[in-house]
Amino acid sequence: MIQGERWGADKAAGYPDTPAVLAVSYLRVSTDDQAREGFSLDAQRTRIRAYCVAKGYKLAREFVDDGYTGRNTTRPRFQELMRAVREGIVLGGRALRVNVVVVAKFDRLNRNLYEFLATLREMQQNKVPFASVDETVDTRGPLGRFFMQIMGAVAELESGVIGERVRHGMRQKALKGGFNGMSAPYGYEVGNGGLTINEKEAAIVRKICKLRCRGKSLTSIAARLNSEGILTKKGKIWTKRQVFRIVHNPLYRGASHWMEIVVPGIYPAIVSWTPRKRGKGRRGS
Repeated sequence: MIQGERWGADKAAGYPDTPAVLAVSYLRVSTDDQAREGFSLDAQRTRIRAYCVAKGYKLAREFVDDGYTGRNTTRPRFQELMRAVREGIVLGGRALRVNVVVVAKFDRLNRNLYEFLATLREMQQNKVPFASVDETVDTRGPLGRFFMQIMGAVAELESGVIGERVRHGMRQKALKGGFNGMSAPYGYEVGNGGLTINEKEAAIVRKICKLRCRGKSLTSIAARLNSEGILTKKGKIWTKRQVFRIVHNPLYRGASHWMEIVVPGIYPAIVSWTPRKRGKGRRGS
């Protein structure tokens, strides 16, 4: 049961009909955070609840986004949180105004400075302060608001540095012929840290390349695949753009391909065909 949902039980436990400070909390963990100590939802929840007890806040509701990045605001529970900031929440059939938003760490709210400041501004416009447990900051005062703006910039910097490290690691992996994709491209399966050929899909890749060698347009190839009931890896119909990716991706000739880095001879090749101008391609398997 989310704390604060049963208002009658809270009253019996000694809470007044209308608490002096009605708090809601926001918890977020991204895929990367889940592997980092102290970032789990349970760890955030424990710190937030202890903080609210110490401050005498009535924690009425938790908004939790599990597996979402903080670099944007397209998170379902975050949107619900901001709606609660604007409109309040309903407890025991009564509409009550939120008095404070509590997070375990300020970057749980946003990791993008622009979005962070926009969120703080909307909270201020609705006279709902923001409190961060780890930074021991409350934005009810001007010093707290100033500090949070500084910390928001630090969060964006940290996010950028982490992103740069990830990109550097992926680049080094690509230079060594490693596979950086999250899922296998059409014609392949992921296995043993690399790619293996999916023979059923590979036959379609060869068919696409042969049709292109014969001068067929990308649009006509897509239409033919769709008319034959052949679907993409995600079970969708083919488009001109998807056919283009098959035809021009050096991966199908056995090369590791990530951004501008192409390392030949890494993966099993499906075709030996190299794209040329329409009607002038080199024929091959």
